Amino acid sequence: MMVTRESLLNWAMIAALLLVPLAAWSLDEPFIITLATKAAILALAGVGLNIALGLGGLISLGHAAFFGIGGYAMGILAAHAQNYEPLFEWPFLFEGSNQMPLIWLTAVVFSALAALVIGALSLRTSGVYFIMITLAFGQMLYYFAISWSAYGGEDGLSIWVRNEFPGLNTLDPIQFFAIAYVILCGALFFAARLARSPFGLALAAARQNEDRVEAVGLTPFTLRLTAFVISGAITGLAGALFADLNRFVSPTMLSWHTSGEIMIFVILGGVGRLYGPVAGAALYIVLEHLLGGISDYWQIFLGVLLLLIVLFARGGLIGAIAGREKAHG
Repeated sequence: MMVTRESLLNWAMIAALLLVPLAAWSLDEPFIITLATKAAILALAGVGLNIALGLGGLISLGHAAFFGIGGYAMGILAAHAQNYEPLFEWPFLFEGSNQMPLIWLTAVVFSALAALVIGALSLRTSGVYFIMITLAFGQMLYYFAISWSAYGGEDGLSIWVRNEFPGLNTLDPIQFFAIAYVILCGALFFAARLARSPFGLALAAARQNEDRVEAVGLTPFTLRLTAFVISGAITGLAGALFADLNRFVSPTMLSWHTSGEIMIFVILGGVGRLYGPVAGAALYIVLEHLLGGISDYWQIFLGVLLLLIVLFARGGLIGAIAGREKAHG
């Protein structure tokens, strides 16, 4: 594989994301480790959206639905496990679970199913109509969560202890960071392979010229729906990790503000750039930490930065630094 400026920048970013919490661990600074963990999890959500947006050209303002479904999958399973209350009793007794692998599987499955239903309906439209339908579905789930009194309603749902992963102490910040970091690296590897696969090439072709894809016997609707489902599943996994990090899940995870934030990560780093969500999420967390202590209106500065990137750096931060090289490479 040819070494490019973008690939070198990608390796530098992923190495920095690892080295910063390791340095914080050696200096006994758990708060910095938590910030790095949050950046890794939000980057994972951005990787999910980038598959739909960067590869498929699908501008979704409803990805918070999948993020929130993943969060509630964690919250519901963990709440029943910690309260020893059966989640259901037929066809067998199941009292929830505090095991991360099972929680992640549940989050991925339910997020993928939701993405399948939402995508099958939304992809019948295009352009601004697709944007508004995905936003509408997200808001429907948001208001449903607010009225879902069994699981906290508007107040959300708290989990007393962090869920477990075999062989690890998940309450140790550096070990929980390791989990999030490994999953992020796995998702990046998967996204890279997906982009170079026949499916990824066909999806990119459908984004550029739908008629030519149909002429060779492929169905753009099926390609986009598959990408949307994969995107939703990865975003749902990020939601489960995010809720576990905070030991709290609330309807806010399903709101359109969350969808907007995930899209900001992708735009800041570079739409279609493999490591764009990593750069965008890390920058967002840094700005939130540094500027949030100065002013409650720190997002004004974020808005100015976002405006400058949209106007003068269409390839995002990675594109501005690496130059005009192939996205998703």
